[in-house]
This record gives sequence, C-alpha cells and structure tokens, in this order.
Amino acid sequence: MATYGDPRQTTQVFLSALVLVLAIGCGQTEVVTVDGSSTVFLISAAMVEQFNAVDPSVNVVVGKSGTGGGMKKFSAGEIDVCDASRPIKPVEAEACKAAGIDYVELEIAFDGLAVVANPKNDWCDSLTVEQLKTIWRKEATGAIMKWSDVNPDWPDEPFKLYGPGDDSGTFDYFTEVINGEEKNSRSDYSPSEDDNALVTGVAGDKGGLGYFGYAYYDHNRDKLKLLGVDSGDGPVKPTPDKVRDGSYKPLSRPLFIYVRKSCLERPAAAAFLKFYLENVHSVAEKVGYVPVTDEIAQRTRDAFEEARAEVEVKAKP
Repeated sequence: MATYGDPRQTTQVFLSALVLVLAIGCGQTEVVTVDGSSTVFLISAAMVEQFNAVDPSVNVVVGKSGTGGGMKKFSAGEIDVCDASRPIKPVEAEACKAAGIDYVELEIAFDGLAVVANPKNDWCDSLTVEQLKTIWRKEATGAIMKWSDVNPDWPDEPFKLYGPGDDSGTFDYFTEVINGEEKNSRSDYSPSEDDNALVTGVAGDKGGLGYFGYAYYDHNRDKLKLLGVDSGDGPVKPTPDKVRDGSYKPLSRPLFIYVRKSCLERPAAAAFLKFYLENVHSVAEKVGYVPVTDEIAQRTRDAFEEARAEVEVKAKP
C-alpha cells in the first residue's frame, strides 16, 4: 500500500508552519480548527497539506487529543471539526445539543485495527478473538502477565502491552468488540494517545504487544510484526480489500469527521471542507486507509451540501 510519508514528520511540518504563521504575521485571519482522533489525524493532516498548496491563506490547525478529547472540545464549541474513529456517543450528542451546537456527521474512510507484536516474537503469528479478550479484559490485570498464560506452548516471556488511552475512539472500539463492553480493559498497560509512542514501545520490547490503526503499522512495518486475528474462520491479517469487505473482523471500522454547521458560514472553512470531501478518497489511500465506496462518498457529499445550504438559508436576512 502506498504511504504519504512519516506521520511524525507530518506533525512537525504542521507545528513549524503554525509557528511561522504566528511569527511573521502573514495576514491570515481565517483559522479552521480540527482535533480528535489520532487515527484520523493522518488523513486530516494530509488534507491540510494539499489544501494549503492550493490556498495558503487559510490556517488550518490540526490536533490529536483522541476522539473523546476531541468531542469534549467539539461540544464546548472550541473546535470546528472533530476527527473521530467511532460514531459520536449519545452523551456527546446530548452535550452538543445542550450547548446549541448543530453538526453533520461525514463518513470519510475505513480502517482496520492492527494487532502487532515485536519482530523478535517467533512463537505467535495470530491470536483468536478469545485470546485477545483473555489478554486485554479488565480481569487480566495482574493475572495474565506472560505469553505462556495465554498459551502454554508459548514462552514465559513477560507481556509488555501498549494501547490507546481511554480518551481514544480506538480504545472504545477495541474494548467493545473484543471484550464485549466499551471501556472494559486491563489497566496495567502503557497507554498513549500518540500512536507513534505505541509503535516505539512495541518495537522496543521482545514481549511487546499492542493495537492501533493500520496506517501506523503501514508506516512502520519494518519495526513491527503484524498478527492475524481469528474470529472463528481462521486467521486474517488486515489488507485494504479485507477491511472494505468486512472479512477482517471484528476489527474493521468506519472513520468520520464531525463538522460544526455554524463554521460553514465562514467561506474559508466551507472551502476547506469541500476540498476535503472532494479529495479524501485518494488521500485516505495514500496515508494507509481504505476509501469508502462510491455510494458512501456520494451520501457524505450530499450531507455536507445539505448542511451548507441549511446554513446559507439561516444566514439570509
């Protein structure tokens, strides 16, 4: 699969660009703010880079505080767009409603969660869903500490577990589909909202095991061992086709952006988001995700245009 460059370099580029803008006072008055999922961050960051090549006058600032963290800012009216690796929760929707924030949900890509081990791991090529649950459920805290605790044929190598923090949509999705309940997770692992930190952790420990969005594996495949996941029909490793057709189960999922409708009153924000939806198909693939079907893409564009028209009607005197 093609890549769009190292995500760490991408992050640095945008931080440097922001500092430059603030330092030289280039006259940019239009700022669009995006935050949320570290998974979707890769897509949004790449979209900003392409958009600024066309229109450098708009300052789009992209953060990655996790889906939950982004939703807190979104429902408080602090950002224009929330990147999300899961659908908005009812409690988050209620918070938006209470704050008078009307929004539109836009499905932009598919993702498969990668389950990865250290490359020195020569005893495990795949894990069943039940084994993943044995390792990651809350009851495993302090009890399932070695690989041999899961399979007696495996060595007594201590687990070094890495995964997203509890503000992450990836954490929510994984715990729900693997452990049967959102937030049900062991606590004695190394959490981070920064997927690059998770990559570094697994790559540095022989007993390392972790999970995160497939794109971060794709960018770091020389440092990690991708494991298959067996949901009952044999081990399957994520590929674009298997994520799209759902055969990589249960760890395939849709990705979203949530847009505050009121920001569409600003021409620059509307222009950036229109550009985003017109180009996300190719960009998603370049950064390691799976483009949505043509049907979903059209439905997403229609939803955006309806929201835009609604805002224009409200804005008329």
